[in-house]
Amino acid sequence: MAKGFRQAGHTPSLAAALIHFDVSFLCWVLVGALGPYIADDLGLTSTQKGLMVAIPPLGGAAFRLLLGPLSDRVGIKRLGLITLGLTFVPLAWGATLATTYAQVLGVGLLLGVAGASFAVALPLASRWYPPEHQGLALGIAGAGNSGTVIAALAAPRLAEHVGWQGTFALAMVPVALAWIAFAVLAKEPPRPVDGPPPGGSLSLLREQDPRWLCAFYMVSFGGFVGLSGYLPIFFVDRFGLTKVAAGGFAALCAVAGSLLRPVGGALADRLGGTRVLAAVLVVAGCLVAILATLPPLGLTVALLFSVLGLLGMGNGAVFQLVGRRVPERVGAMTGLVGAAGGLGGFVLPFGFGALAASTGGFTMGFAVLAGTIGLASLAAASRDRVWSIAPRPGLVEAVA
Repeated sequence: MAKGFRQAGHTPSLAAALIHFDVSFLCWVLVGALGPYIADDLGLTSTQKGLMVAIPPLGGAAFRLLLGPLSDRVGIKRLGLITLGLTFVPLAWGATLATTYAQVLGVGLLLGVAGASFAVALPLASRWYPPEHQGLALGIAGAGNSGTVIAALAAPRLAEHVGWQGTFALAMVPVALAWIAFAVLAKEPPRPVDGPPPGGSLSLLREQDPRWLCAFYMVSFGGFVGLSGYLPIFFVDRFGLTKVAAGGFAALCAVAGSLLRPVGGALADRLGGTRVLAAVLVVAGCLVAILATLPPLGLTVALLFSVLGLLGMGNGAVFQLVGRRVPERVGAMTGLVGAAGGLGGFVLPFGFGALAASTGGFTMGFAVLAGTIGLASLAAASRDRVWSIAPRPGLVEAVA
């Protein structure tokens, strides 16, 4: 199977997609990784901390809607180089001028351009591989969300020595190296024979399949990126850990989602995306319900590690479905689904912060999240029955 996979596509482009996604993800979640330092420096409330972590996913959602269709029009390689170049702007702002809460929010919003790397990395991987390898190819490229782990581990340690603004400056180094690697390794993939259908990403929402895929990714990826970004603040506020220790535990939890995303894609290739998605979400929902009881530190870490790993598998399964159900508009659909995931990543930390401020704890936040994941699992099981009857790739019936 491994040999057939290597022969089926273009390995250097897959490596380029992974590098682009990894470094972009590192920058995208940097505000969350530095959250405890910024919060102490600026004296932020629980609600302000939640909003601060939530803004980069919201920016990512907005930029993905813009960049998703552009990947079909201007070329994926060119767009990838542009987005990496634009990432220098918010990093430079954070390193030099961001001294107020409003400015930090502005930095986070512009870092959304790094979060829009979905519109580059995943179409680049998808178009180089045939349908039978979509799940694994997209899972490997999507494993670049390991940038979350790197940020959670490295950013607090760097901030101890150079401050949080200095850490923004140092983040420019991997961005520059990624730009060079992408320019050398990436090869523009073949375009669909008939070209992309007319209309932007939002026009896809007139169809039923894209709406379901967006909903699923809003829960699976929104849960992953929202929790990953909020965990450094959660561990400090809930257990009184040091900022470096909190970052270490956050990285440990996030690594599961990064490592298991390709596993979710590969299982989806074999068993079906909706079947895998329904299974991992039901288990994740049960584990989050246990987190709502606020267990001790050791059990909390084990549960969060498992939950983020399951959500990572769910992310791989969703993008296997994107490649299967909407092959003629992967670029635009990637932008749309990624935007939905970013929106979910905004709602979760903002909701956690607001609920923590109003209730004085994290029980309600985990309870709401458990119920949301449970409902998504039931919906995925329902879609599995529908899509097994209508397995033809492409958009299905429009709903007025």
